Amino acid sequence: MSQALERRACPTTIGRLLRAQGLGLRSHRKTLHTGRSHAERDRQFRYLAEKRQEFRQSGAPRISVDAKKKELVGNFKNAGTSWQSVPTPVNAHDFPQDAECRAVPYGVYDPERNEGHVGVTTSRDTPDFAVDTIIDWWQTTGRKNYSQAKRMLIEADGGGSNSSRSRQFKKRLQDFADDSGLEITVCHYPPGTSKWNPIEHRLFSQITATWSGYVLSTLAILLGFIRHTTTQTGLRVTATPFETTYQTGVRVRNADFKALQLTRHEVCPQWNYTIRPRTGGKNTE
Repeated sequence: MSQALERRACPTTIGRLLRAQGLGLRSHRKTLHTGRSHAERDRQFRYLAEKRQEFRQSGAPRISVDAKKKELVGNFKNAGTSWQSVPTPVNAHDFPQDAECRAVPYGVYDPERNEGHVGVTTSRDTPDFAVDTIIDWWQTTGRKNYSQAKRMLIEADGGGSNSSRSRQFKKRLQDFADDSGLEITVCHYPPGTSKWNPIEHRLFSQITATWSGYVLSTLAILLGFIRHTTTQTGLRVTATPFETTYQTGVRVRNADFKALQLTRHEVCPQWNYTIRPRTGGKNTE
């Protein structure tokens, strides 16, 4: 009975042989869905694709918006590694009371121009903060890039500060429409599908990679990392700090909500609607 021959191989050879078999170091990928999909999920995605194409062909702006994960600002460990001669000492525990503040980033991403804009508050993630960031993007960047625009498409998650059920989000968008003269169409993503929102993998993941392994000890450092986020495909990012104290639980009266120039679409009306300006627009030029 013959005996198997034993051969020794260096790590380089083993790695080459594994790669030849299609193996490699891979991280986990969130693709499995444990819950039931919404009955109109596919219909909404097809409708969203149609709207994207419609706005792209007309040259009108379309933006993807969402709130990024809140960040404790202070001497805390940040996941990842960075080139240093010695490890940076940080707090042993991530106690909120030891933080300088808790930063709340809210982003606007323009897929056509590959540009991002992030508003940062140390207050709360509210509909008012979300729309303030959208307005800030329009006034600092969007209006210049889309000077002839008459309408805008906003892609947003179905929950959070830009929830499809939020009356205050719609009311503030009405104010924005009145001031800018823009007709604003909003398409929300179905429940459990936020990972398909372009801002998640085109902007937020790049910001996280930029500050990976670095200590976000001050708000100025956090803003600096956001503004220096770039990619090989040419991503550019701007950021604005907001000092406003935002209140939660703001309620919109029925009479005020009925006064909105809001029209729900025939397709998935719970997620798709258009808000038209009630005036010619204060900021139109």
